[in-house]
Amino acid sequence: MGRRYTRGMDLKNRVHQLFIEKFGRAPDFVACAPGRVNLLGEHVDYNDGWVMPVAIDRATYIAFSTTASDQTALWAGDFHQQASFSPRTLSSKTQSDDSPLPDWAHYPAGVMWSLRESGYETPAMQAVFISDVPRGAGLSSSASVELAFGVAWMTLGGWKIEPMDLALLCQRAENQYVGVNCGIMDQFASACGERDHLLVLDCRSLEYRSFALPKDVAIVVADTSVRRKLTDSAYNDRRAACEEAVRILKQDLPNIKSLRDVNAAQFEELSAKLPVQVEKRARHVVEEMKRTERAVSFLEAGDIAGFGDLMNQCHVSLRDLYEVSCPELDAMARIAQSLDGCYGARLTGAGFGGCTVNLVEREKVHDFEEILATRYESETGLHPEMYVCTSADGAGLV
Repeated sequence: MGRRYTRGMDLKNRVHQLFIEKFGRAPDFVACAPGRVNLLGEHVDYNDGWVMPVAIDRATYIAFSTTASDQTALWAGDFHQQASFSPRTLSSKTQSDDSPLPDWAHYPAGVMWSLRESGYETPAMQAVFISDVPRGAGLSSSASVELAFGVAWMTLGGWKIEPMDLALLCQRAENQYVGVNCGIMDQFASACGERDHLLVLDCRSLEYRSFALPKDVAIVVADTSVRRKLTDSAYNDRRAACEEAVRILKQDLPNIKSLRDVNAAQFEELSAKLPVQVEKRARHVVEEMKRTERAVSFLEAGDIAGFGDLMNQCHVSLRDLYEVSCPELDAMARIAQSLDGCYGARLTGAGFGGCTVNLVEREKVHDFEEILATRYESETGLHPEMYVCTSADGAGLV
């Protein structure tokens, strides 16, 4: 609790000071939106399945104020870059001088676009933002940026909507403006996080429950230091494979809308009709949905060992069926699973690099971190980062 509070206050103070340096006055507001780690239910959110994310105490902070100009002026503290845009330049993805928007600015610009498309006021602002959510690590840095700007425009625009509705608008920004065909999980977790709780979201109905995290269990995120760029990865290809599986299976199961509607017995009966690669992708999704259903019963029973075993199974499936792992993620998960006190370990996020998530006995966290880092570096030559994460509240003013 103390470390989270100190780091959060440091970032809040830093972004406040950066705003003064850039704009010559104090900001009117500071907002914060967390990243997330997903414990189970990977690559099923866009298949209408169940996911189990935790909003974490690493976040994007934005200091912002209204401005008399019609131009929104941004300073990205982590990139040491500035950008500006207005409603006129949104469709062309250009700045006020007609030069292209830098990639990082597509996220706030996309949020403005999505909000305006839905009729919400988005007054021009001056803003500075920074984040301690590692980029490209599978911890949803983009969603945390989107939700932070969503809160900023909601504050300046004087309107209010439910956190889930804001999450949906930010998802639309990433899907239709940035060009990443993600599901709702990342934005949901950043918007609706609950301190000291894990969330279980039904991605079809958007209903969710929360479960208190056991106090003697820690969430350790292990960063492989291998980065991927999601829009350039095979993420959209995986989603297309799932949609192709549904199209083919509809010939025998005309009422299905997504892979969520295909049970294990039906899949076994009909899987031979699918192309080999499509079958592998769909099999992961069908089996992963079953794992998330089982995981709820383990949570209700307090069976963390059973939950951890499902995490281990998930990693194998992501590696062999969905094929979104990489040698470094495999090494990190394998080493972690062999260590005393580790209940379960798997890659988290879209894959192709990034982080593993590990459930660890709290009293053994220190030794776990040290041994995992040493063995991973010895095996790969790469220096990993370890984050002991605490679950956090969702996006809002701070």
